Amino acid sequence: MRYTIFGESHGSAIGVVLEGVPAGLELDMTTMKKDLSRRSPKPDGLSTARREADEVQVLSGLFEGKTTGAPLCLVIQNSDQHSTDYEALRYTPRPSHGDYAGFIASKGCLDYRGGGHFSGRLTAPLAAAGAVAKQLLAQRGIWVAAHISSIYGILDRSWEDVEELRTAAAKPFPVLDDAKGEEMKTAILEARQGQDSVGGSIECVVCGLPAGLGAPDFGRNVEGIFSQHLFAVPAVKAVAFGAGVGFAYMRGTEANDPFEVKDGKVLTKTNWAGGINGGITNGMPVVFETTLRPTPSIGLPQESVDLRTGEEVEIEIAGRHDPCVVHRAVPVIEAAAALAACEVLGI
Repeated sequence: MRYTIFGESHGSAIGVVLEGVPAGLELDMTTMKKDLSRRSPKPDGLSTARREADEVQVLSGLFEGKTTGAPLCLVIQNSDQHSTDYEALRYTPRPSHGDYAGFIASKGCLDYRGGGHFSGRLTAPLAAAGAVAKQLLAQRGIWVAAHISSIYGILDRSWEDVEELRTAAAKPFPVLDDAKGEEMKTAILEARQGQDSVGGSIECVVCGLPAGLGAPDFGRNVEGIFSQHLFAVPAVKAVAFGAGVGFAYMRGTEANDPFEVKDGKVLTKTNWAGGINGGITNGMPVVFETTLRPTPSIGLPQESVDLRTGEEVEIEIAGRHDPCVVHRAVPVIEAAAALAACEVLGI
């Protein structure tokens, strides 16, 4: 199953085309809408003020409620654009955004409005595609769930109980420890008041993948497949599996996962490896953490360059932007993980 996301932040519509979706899947549009709702900004001051209905229209690949095996095309209309907010930035790229790199790559033909194709707005069709992937995985007893693991240095605790994690993932602010969640919200609001932004991380778990999938080499390595999908999510700057960077602080006696037999299955007593050894699944849950950078669009003055004259200039960014994208990105990371899991399975 392959997917292509299309559209721009301030274009008429955005969407995704999925090729290779198996025929006969009874597509649950209600579940898809729930994932899109989880991603949508809320009127709580923690997110952008932009409001979109995010109603998914199926253009092809679905007949009488079931997938046909033809390309599945999902479209979401845009309706709440303020394009004039970006006119002053057409030739003065925002620091750390995709503006400059995109301007060069497109030979100056970039749609600069709202970040164009680089915008977080494009995670809406990604969430829709992920909803399809989750439904295919559910048929095989595989599920994906995530939670905020940190925002601006404030840490949620790691997951231990499967059902608790799934409950946390469905919360409006998806954390395991609600007291820590309140601290995170305060940090986001303080950044917003200072016309600034904060970053954070998301821990995600894929349960049910059987042992033996993948390979150590390029193209089939499970960590590589997941990483390729995850780095396609705007703002993701790091991906770590299992203990991740924590391995640098461990000895082998601490980092190794001892084997055991439970209910006739070979498992490991710990899961520091994150469910993957040698690029191949080992039957334990695949666990990883993604790090998302602070939103580059902030209200404070920043240094840039006028691409027409080559002069250094100071810019101030208008428009509606998220002071933090982490809490909205939880279902998006789940979507990318679900699509990666489908690729690993060969769906």
